[in-house]
Formats: sequence, structure tokens, C-alpha cells
Amino acid sequence: MYEKHGKRVKHEEKVPGPREAADGTERASAAGAAGAGAGGGPEGPDDQENEPKVLATAGGGRWVREAPGDGGPGPEAGGVKEADSAKSADGTQEVGGAKGLGGAGADQVEDAGGAKDAGDPRAAGGRAAAAQGAGADGADGVGGGEAPGRTTRSRRPLRVLRWASAVLALLILGTAGAAYVYIRHLNGNLRSGERSNGASGVNKPVANSAGQTPLNILLLGSDSRAKAENVKLGGSRDTADNPPLADVQMLLHVSADRKNASVVSIPRDTRVDIPECEDARTGEVFPETNTIINETLARGGPGCTLSTWEKLTGVYIDHWMTIDFSGVVKMADAIGGVEVCVKDNIWDRPLPGVPGGSGLKLTKGSHQIQGEQALQWLRTRHAFYSDLGRAKAQHMYLNSMLRELKSQSVFTDTPRLTGLAEAATESLEVSEEIGTVNKLFDLAMQLKDVPTNRITMTTMPTVADPQDPNHLVEAEDAGTMWAMLRDDVAFDSNGEPTEDSKGSKGSDKASGSEKAAGADRPAERAGPAVKDLASDPADTGVLVRNGTGDAQAAPVGGRASVVVQALVAKGYALAQADATTTPREKTEVGYPSADMEGAAQAVATALGIPLNQVKRSTDVSGVTVVVGADWRDGTSYPKPKKPKAGGLPEAADAINGSEEDACMDVYESYRW
Repeated sequence: MYEKHGKRVKHEEKVPGPREAADGTERASAAGAAGAGAGGGPEGPDDQENEPKVLATAGGGRWVREAPGDGGPGPEAGGVKEADSAKSADGTQEVGGAKGLGGAGADQVEDAGGAKDAGDPRAAGGRAAAAQGAGADGADGVGGGEAPGRTTRSRRPLRVLRWASAVLALLILGTAGAAYVYIRHLNGNLRSGERSNGASGVNKPVANSAGQTPLNILLLGSDSRAKAENVKLGGSRDTADNPPLADVQMLLHVSADRKNASVVSIPRDTRVDIPECEDARTGEVFPETNTIINETLARGGPGCTLSTWEKLTGVYIDHWMTIDFSGVVKMADAIGGVEVCVKDNIWDRPLPGVPGGSGLKLTKGSHQIQGEQALQWLRTRHAFYSDLGRAKAQHMYLNSMLRELKSQSVFTDTPRLTGLAEAATESLEVSEEIGTVNKLFDLAMQLKDVPTNRITMTTMPTVADPQDPNHLVEAEDAGTMWAMLRDDVAFDSNGEPTEDSKGSKGSDKASGSEKAAGADRPAERAGPAVKDLASDPADTGVLVRNGTGDAQAAPVGGRASVVVQALVAKGYALAQADATTTPREKTEVGYPSADMEGAAQAVATALGIPLNQVKRSTDVSGVTVVVGADWRDGTSYPKPKKPKAGGLPEAADAINGSEEDACMDVYESYRW
């Protein structure tokens, strides 16, 4: 006999088939209930394959059933509204009501002696194993007899614990099922494409002794107006059908040990060499060219932009991610507001003779911005003086966003994380090898523990383009940044200083390819690989110019002739000196067309010149070596010195992630 809803109900024993409870609800047989419990043995004869199984009940709570034949929880599973507390006959035992996904955990379910299911072997799993053959409340067990030494009174906790274990199992299964469905939904949001579709010749760096390599991700902002919402946010309806341009381009570098991160922007109007690229979707081939970098996105997609960056920097790039106008708005809304600052009232609007403008209008001081206003901030350039100013404003926004996310503990806040995941997967297009939510989450987890004072935002040093004053070209000292990225040297100096093999201090511990490469490996090891050499050295004409003079020192006489002799000794019989002096800070090998790139790389290799210093140029008619101020003596190019942590050129305009007081200057014409 036992109590239910205040009534004494006679307990039936050894009656085959499903039975009715006092309230008319169908109950499982004792054997079936034992089988449904936590490790209570196989199903009894009453649990026929095509009958619904009662997996759990308690007090006056709802029955939880398993649909016949589907092998999993039925409609109530994972959605259990609430199971009333179950009490033993003497009222001393209670199991807290279980509630759906947010219900009682394993550690909330105790046996009569106070042992918890989760951690005590005396609880559900342990007792079920110890009491095989024992039925609940005197019913026959699976084996048809009572367990020796057990009384009827001691069996009630077993049934309660089996009930609790069944409910917990259903909750876990329901949660896992819901998570699986949700992850499939998020994966369905994501779009992906080929990682690289151009020949850059850059090799992945060698892993260090711990198997670690740096992580490099290219972040692209597209100006595509292909969607109506993008037209609304970005204007220019007449250009809606035009190929997209990559107006925002940033390389995120995370060190091999994941202790620091660096970001480099390249202004959209920077003229660079773009390799031949093929559109993976259409098969269209775009020939190699030399033009502004934001056109790369229209020449085969993000894979072409990635190849262009690799060719320019000699840095292997693992992944790319793109986002458009509407995606920025969604992400900004999901984050919930980012603090920015301006030194004056700002209104970025069309002015006489200067069309366009983002529409950003703020008063002097700090503001929390999100949604469309965040997009306006990221697109503003006239009021921030230029594309260089726009890059700096974007860096301020990103630093502030990272601080905001860290302060909110997003990774431990499930609702916030879910909202960000939804916005991110709807907003991003990614390279195919990270085209799943799990892989994106793994990337995020690698980034989340980098301290803000170890994050540095920079812009590639540039100078005015001699071919077009409205464009820019890479400055000489940009090479320092690329070398730091290739050697995995931190842009900040906030890490633990160590003494390297040469006794110099101030660098982070050697990491990435530096550890594996050894002291005898040149710093350019991660740079471009040599192309097919096309012609024999004896058939390659090489012109050598003296460019050793600079503002600090006069040119070294006869340098071109010395280098020519070195080339002749290596088989370049057609090499000759040019009387033209071309002052250069850094030695460079130029070539005029794509078919001569392999020959130019071969000449550079013969002289020990890093391959990232081989450049296509319209100023030369054949392979040309300009001996720069960095090579004033000797017949082999000096091995580059290992950069030091924090040794960025001043023109990089670096901002550290911990700078909370950063504030943008406003061009006078756009103040109000």
C-alpha cells in the first residue's frame, strides 16, 4: 500500500501488462520501471516494443513517456514542465521537483541517507547496481525475487532514485538534442568560400616544439549593396549591381602561445601587386595587376584579397572573414553598445565639392553607440581627415568592443553568447575550413584570454602614390611590421622580457617558427616560395644600381660593381652595373611583368635578399637590383636582425587595447 494524492492505493504485484494507477493514469510494470531506472536492468515482459513506456512519474506530476519505436524521449522529454516532489510513505524522503532544461541538477537529488546521485556511489547508480532483483515497494524485481537482506521499507528510496535518474537522463538528452538542432540552425546561417584562389607562394610557418603556430585571420568589410538593407544603410542604389569592394581590411595576428594579438590595417586606396586569381564560383580568371587593394574582392572574392596580402607581407594567413553593412549593424546590436569618443562635435555629411559622408552626428565627448550609429562610426573618413583616420577610429572601436565583451563575461553568459552567435552566423562569410559554428567557437576561445594590454592595433605605414596623389603605397618601414609578424614578435612590449641568444633584451620568448627554425634559419623563412625559375642564370639579364646613399650618409662608391661581380660568380654572366643612383633605405629586386617574377626571385635568392623584397615595378624594364642603404658592404645581403617586441615604426600609429581614454580628432569642416 502507498499514498498518492492523500488516498491509500492498493499496490498490485506480478500482474502482467500495463496497469492503472488510482487516478486512472497508466503505470509501467515493476519490471519495466526498473528497466527505465538508472541502470536497473533490462526491460521487463510488460514493456512490449510497440507500447509507450512510462519513464518517470512523481506524486501528482505529469507522466513522462517515450514514444514507441523512436528510441528517444517523447513529447514531454526535454520539455518536462515540472514533476511534483516525490515523498516516501513516512514523509521523510523527498526529491525536488525537476523542471525542463533549467530544472534540478544531479546534485539536487538525494537518497534517504542524504547521498547525492552525482557524487555518491550509494545514490541512484550505486544502489541500482546493489539492489538488482529488488522490486519497488515489494514488487518483484527483474530477476523475480527479492534481494537478500532488504526490507520493504528500504526499497522506496531505490524507486525514487530511479525516477530521479530517469528524469535527469531525459533532461540531459533533451538539452543535447536541442543543442544539436540549434547548432545545425547556426551552421545553416553561415556562408563560406575558398580560403585562397591566387598564387602567393607563401608557406605556412613551422610549428614550435609545443606544436603551436601563430594564427592569422584576415578581416574584411565589404561595401556590397547586393541586399536591399545594405542599400538602405550604405546608399548608392545605382551601384547595387557592382562587384563588392573591400573597403575595410585588417589582419589579426595571434601569437603561437596565444599571449598577445596584433592587428594591422591597410587603407583601401593603397596600390599593391595583385596576383592572378580565379573565381571559384564562376571559373573566371583575373590576370595579375597592380592597382588599389580594395579591388581584390571583385577579382574572385576574399580568397584573392588573402593571396594579395600574403604576396605583400610574406605572412601566411590561415583564414578570412567578411562582413557587410547590415552584418555590422546586427553585430553591434548583439554586443549592446560600444563606447567611443570625439574631441569636438562631429557631423560627417556632404559639403560643397565633397560628396558623401556617413551621417555620423555626435556631440563632444564619450558616447555608447550601437546599430546603425556604429556602422556610421566605422565608415566615417572625411570628418576623421582621411582613410588613415578612419582606420584609427575603427581600431578605437574594436579595442573598446573587446574591453566591453570581457567586462560582460560573455563566454559564461549563455543568453548573451546565444545572441552573439545568432548575429555572427547571420552576418559573416568565412573561409571554408572554419565554416562551422564549432570551429568559430574554438577560434573565439583562443582569443578570449589575451589581455587587453597585449592587444595592439596599427596601420601599415604608407606614403603618397607617385602615380596618383589620391592613392597610397607601402612605405619602406612597413617591412619592419611584416618581419615582426613573420617572426611572431609582439607589437607591444608588455610581455615578460627575456634574453635572446644574442644577449639583447626586450623580446617576448621565441615562439612559433622562431623556436623550430633555429638560429641559422633566415627571418624570411615564412615568406614567399620561389616560383619556377623559367630561365638559366646564364640567360638572365640583371641590372644593378647603387642606392646606398640616404639623408644620413653619402653613397658607397662602387657598390653596384661589387654586387655585379658576386652575381657573375654565381653564373649571371649578363649582369651589369648601371650608373644611375637610386637612393633606397632597403635593398630591392624589381621586375616589370609576371613572366619575370621567377627570375627576379632567383636573383634575390642568389644574393640572400628576402623574397618579400622582390617587387613588381613599372620603373624597370628587366630584373633590377637596387642596393640600398641597408647593404653598404659585402657580397651577400646581411641577415636581417630579429625585431624586438614593441619595436614598431612610429608611422604605424599604434593603439594599445588598454587605452580607455583614446579620443578621435575631428576635421574642422565637419564640426558643428
